[in-house]
Amino acid sequence: MEYIRVTKENLEQEHICCAISSNKDIQVSSKKQWLSGRLEEGLVFLKSVERGKCFIEYIPAENAWVPIAAERYMYIDCLWVSGSFKGHGYSNDLLGECIRDSREKGRKGLCVLSSAKKRPFLADPKFLSHKGFTVCDTADNGVQLWHLPFDSEGKSPEFKECAKHPCVDAKGYVLFYTNQCPYTAKYVPIVERIAKERGVQFQSVHISDRETAQNVPTPVTNYALFFDGEYVSNEILSDKKFLKMIGG
Repeated sequence: MEYIRVTKENLEQEHICCAISSNKDIQVSSKKQWLSGRLEEGLVFLKSVERGKCFIEYIPAENAWVPIAAERYMYIDCLWVSGSFKGHGYSNDLLGECIRDSREKGRKGLCVLSSAKKRPFLADPKFLSHKGFTVCDTADNGVQLWHLPFDSEGKSPEFKECAKHPCVDAKGYVLFYTNQCPYTAKYVPIVERIAKERGVQFQSVHISDRETAQNVPTPVTNYALFFDGEYVSNEILSDKKFLKMIGG
């Protein structure tokens, strides 16, 4: 497999590996706009030359849009290999390149969000464990911070206090989201519309800058849903799933 690195120069013409082909789609344009700003902050987006879900996205942890303290670590936003690309060792290729690059840049290790059991839109804990990652912190909602240190010295990454006990002081549904995942551009307006039509109390909080993202009351920032103050899910909800959640 050949891989290509997405840069400011080729961002517009490159396919960004999700199941959306048109650059005119709001999901693609919102994601590319988000990526454009992050590329200036050291984000690396490495993808297969072929179209499909086969890529890794990582960034220096101090610039990550998550509330963590991980000095000199590299944070993996997303490692996604699926469909016909599965079972060929491409995940190993991509993670291996991330490790090589991070070592070369003087990073102390890698960190990534996962959980004890596989959850949608979080890294696969079985794969992480197989590759030598271990849990270094856990939030009350079961979201875990895993790390792969390159040496035994230094402090392990951890969640900021605001994210360790996810909760909000509000009634009804509250949704925090960013444009890191392209699917939010499509599905957030859908659930907002359904909530309005059904008279369901709903507030969406669009996180549009790094400082805010690093201080929100949830370890997952690209999509985090609360109800009556309590954390519900990080799964990006379709209209059918949201209708089922609110009782049709």
